[in-house]
Order: sequence, then structure tokens, then C-alpha cells
Amino acid sequence: MTSRPPAPRPLAARRARRRPAPAAVGLLALVLVACAPAGSPPEPAGSATGPAGTVTVDNCGAPATFPSPARRMFVNDSNLTALSLAVGAADQIAAVTSLEDDVDVLTRKYGDVVSRLPLVSAEYPTMENVVAARADVVVAGWNYGYSDSTNLTPQTLAERGVAGYVLSESCRRPDGTRGTMDPWEAVRADLRNIGAITGHPGTAADVVADTDRRLDALRAAPQPAEKPVVFVFDSGTDAIFSSGAFGGPQAVIEAAGGTNALADVEDTWTEVPWERLATARPDYIVFVDYPGQTVAEKERVLATHPASRDLPAVREKRYLSLPYALWTSGPLNIDAAEHLRHGLEQAGLVPPSAVRPALDLG
Repeated sequence: MTSRPPAPRPLAARRARRRPAPAAVGLLALVLVACAPAGSPPEPAGSATGPAGTVTVDNCGAPATFPSPARRMFVNDSNLTALSLAVGAADQIAAVTSLEDDVDVLTRKYGDVVSRLPLVSAEYPTMENVVAARADVVVAGWNYGYSDSTNLTPQTLAERGVAGYVLSESCRRPDGTRGTMDPWEAVRADLRNIGAITGHPGTAADVVADTDRRLDALRAAPQPAEKPVVFVFDSGTDAIFSSGAFGGPQAVIEAAGGTNALADVEDTWTEVPWERLATARPDYIVFVDYPGQTVAEKERVLATHPASRDLPAVREKRYLSLPYALWTSGPLNIDAAEHLRHGLEQAGLVPPSAVRPALDLG
């Protein structure tokens, strides 16, 4: 997510993601040297040891070199925080930003360690934040903290001796739009890469294996003769902010047995006109839950807008709301898929199965 004007974090975050980054990502070959303790754990496939105390991973299609194990990570946003916690790197996080709205769901997943994370800002990070935290690695993404307009990018970080990791979902194509890989592959790549950078490749491999096991269970569940169409309603008034083929919701919806109404849109998070919702005639609508536009307000907009008020899914309130951290690319996407599968089953849109959500959302 990108820089934003003073406003509550989540709404500003969504508005930031609506502004596609204007330029392509350059090579991220950031060569930094740091001392590593003897007997550092071996790196997983897809990474390579570099000079002493570094590891090189593939990030956005280019080799990127990081100090390993990272000692002072600066992490922006709840999904990237989840990535870092999932691989066991809590003690290496020196600062986090844009986290407070998902503290509850992260605590349910990762425990009380979340309350001890050093939150330095409710907004996106600035270069001053990074320098003050004495970070050796920044974990963020394009429109998830990195922005050319604020001059906080992997390149400007490298000029100050800090390595910048880019969330794989946010990797940019030459035209500036985001999305270069299958969403599940993006999650796997980030887990393995952050595991390598933090010196926890084994933990990362375990998380990937658990994700794949649960994915296999979802895919083995009875499937409907015709997959229900699911529309992601992140927020909307004049237009709708939703998610296309390269966003986390694409992975979630497909795994749950549905079809993303915007699977033909080659982007991650993007704005579409109300006509897309009307013509899709979705069987089910999912909400990204965050302050700024409440779920009740979203339901009210759908119930009153001429393009949506007569849709069966709206009239029958075939809705599911899940927190932001479950929809944005990260390890909680598998939890979102299990909850969506359960919701689709309750709505009678997919057959009953033995799948049960592992994460209790209360």
C-alpha cells in the first residue's frame, strides 16, 4: 500500500491501493553484508547463500540479497506481519506499522506475542521511521508501504544500507500494474523467502506444508456441478474497490470452491464500475472488514444502489465478512478459504464437507 493523507488507516489503505504504481520495479539486487552466527540453518530451495552473513532469494523475478539472519526487521501492514510471525521471526521485528486494526485476529492466530510488537505508527512508514528503528531489512510491498511518491522504495532503502523485501503479490509489471504470479505461489514464495532471510527456513517449510495440506483437503471436498460466483466488495460508493486474478481473494475463492467474479481482471486490487457487479450477478458477496466503511454501511450501499439492490445475493444477504488480514496476500489466506467454504456450504451453494475452519474468529 502507498502513502496516504491523514485518515483512519484502513480506509486510507484501500484508497492507496486504488492508485496503481506508475513505474516498473527495478532490479532488487541489494548486496548487504552482516555477520551471522556459526551454524546458521541451511536455506530452502530457491535461495542461495551469498557472502558471509547474507542470503539471496528471488524477489519479483530478480535476485535480491539480504543480511541473514535479519536482526532488526521493519514490517508494514498486518499481512506482512503475519508472514513474519508465521515463520517464527517475532523476536527479530524491531518495528511494525499499520497494524492496530488486525491485532485481534493476529492475536487469535499467533498469541500474545502480537501485543509485544513495537508499533511505531498507525500510518504507513516513512524513511525517518525506518532509520530511527535502525532496521537492516524492511518487509513491505508496492501499495503496502512502498511508494515512489513518498520516496520509500527498495532502491532508496538500499542507498541507506537497508535491504527492502517486496511482497510477491505486489510485484509490478512493466506497465505499472501489479501481479506476476499465481496467488498461492506468491504466498509460498514469501513464506520461504522470509524464512530464509530470518534464518527460519524449517519453520517456513512447515507452514507451507500445512497450507498445502489444508488446500488439498479443500480441493478434495465435494464440488458443485456449477461453481458459485463470488464478488469481493472491499468498499464502494461511486465505484467498487475489488480484487482480480492476482490478488489474495482469487486464491481464497478458488480454494473454497467458487469463481472470482473478476477473475478476468489482470490486477491484484483494483477499482471497477458498478456495472461489473450487476452483470456478474454473483451468488455470494464477501466483505473486507475494516474501519472506514463498516460492514453495515457496505450492506446499506448494496441494498440501495440501483445496480445491486435487486440482486438475489443482496436481497437474501448472502454475505461473509472477514478481516483485512485474511484477504490480503499472506499465510491467513488458507484460513479465509476455510471460512469461505463454510459460508458457501451454509448458503447451500456447495455440497457439505468435512472442512472446518481452523482459526476461531470469535
